[in-house]
Amino acid sequence: QVQLVESGGGLVQPGGSLRLSCAASGSIFSIDAMGWYRQAPGKQRELVATVTSGGSTNYPDSVKGRFTVSRDNAKNTVYLQMNSLKPEDTAVYYCNAGIRRGLLSARHDYWGQGTQVTVSS
Repeated sequence: QVQLVESGGGLVQPGGSLRLSCAASGSIFSIDAMGWYRQAPGKQRELVATVTSGGSTNYPDSVKGRFTVSRDNAKNTVYLQMNSLKPEDTAVYYCNAGIRRGLLSARHDYWGQGTQVTVSS
């Protein structure tokens, strides 16, 4: 069994900052890419940021320069530092990780339960 548990969401004013965390636990052999996605009401889930096991990152233009993704491989944890938040960043944020449960196991995608981020004055 593998679990991804997120924390750090909440309500913040425009221009403010939040930091999300997501810890993976359970029967884990290795973790490939980890990342964050978000889904606003009435919209499709979209990529926010990804980070490979080697530390390479990827962001869409909508968050580039404002959000920073990082990971602690020893703790199986990925973080998302969000600065200069805008009302359009309001969404449920989901953690994602590509996890292998054994040396010869295929990689499977796992998702967290989601954490609400609301940017409003």
